[in-house]
Amino acid sequence: MSTSLDKLKALTNKLDDKLAEKNKISTSHIERERESIPSSVKEAIDIANATQTDGVADRESSNLNISENSDNSSLENDIRDENIPELEIGTVESRTEENKSDITVLIKSETAEDVRAKNIARVKELYDILNIYEKSPDFSKIFMYKAMNLSGIGLKDEDFGIIRKGKYIQIIAITYEPDANGKKKAKNISLGYFGKGESIDPELKNNIIEFVLCWRYEKAFQNVEHYKNLLAMIDKKLKDEIVTFK
Repeated sequence: MSTSLDKLKALTNKLDDKLAEKNKISTSHIERERESIPSSVKEAIDIANATQTDGVADRESSNLNISENSDNSSLENDIRDENIPELEIGTVESRTEENKSDITVLIKSETAEDVRAKNIARVKELYDILNIYEKSPDFSKIFMYKAMNLSGIGLKDEDFGIIRKGKYIQIIAITYEPDANGKKKAKNISLGYFGKGESIDPELKNNIIEFVLCWRYEKAFQNVEHYKNLLAMIDKKLKDEIVTFK
């Protein structure tokens, strides 16, 4: 029995040796065959192998994405079930364009001429509301006065809008007229009398203050134009003198 077993082991070992030798020969043969392949072909083979490996990885990744997409689709279905309104890109773009146009209009409306025109229009509104036309019927001449004061209400920073006790509210225009000797003297003209300050309506008080300030605002524009014209005259006079001197 042991002899038969020994013979079987010996036969098995011999068979293993032959298989190992055969594998060694085939491996060395493959290496020799590979060495005989041109380098350009080897590179092509390597690229193909790499592409195949990447393909496997991509398939694995796509399988993962499929599972994720299935989860996302179920989430999207849940969102749709909640009736959440969708935001259209076109709407956003149109709103953006509207905002741009609004900004453009705002910038244009901030020009000095537009601000000035608005201010004059407001003066005219208050001129009618406060019945200033009763004392100064021609609105086109309202800015011919030299100054405009307010009696009974403070307009300084420290007392702005505060009614002075015991005082009467009046809008007073100041003009300069020649006296008997031909000298110009200041003359006060009441454009509106509104009674005692303590009993005045708050809205009326605000309208009175606004009228005086808007009038002064337009007068400031006119003064700026006046000085611009004077400076332009200096420049022109200087050029004329230079030409004459030459």
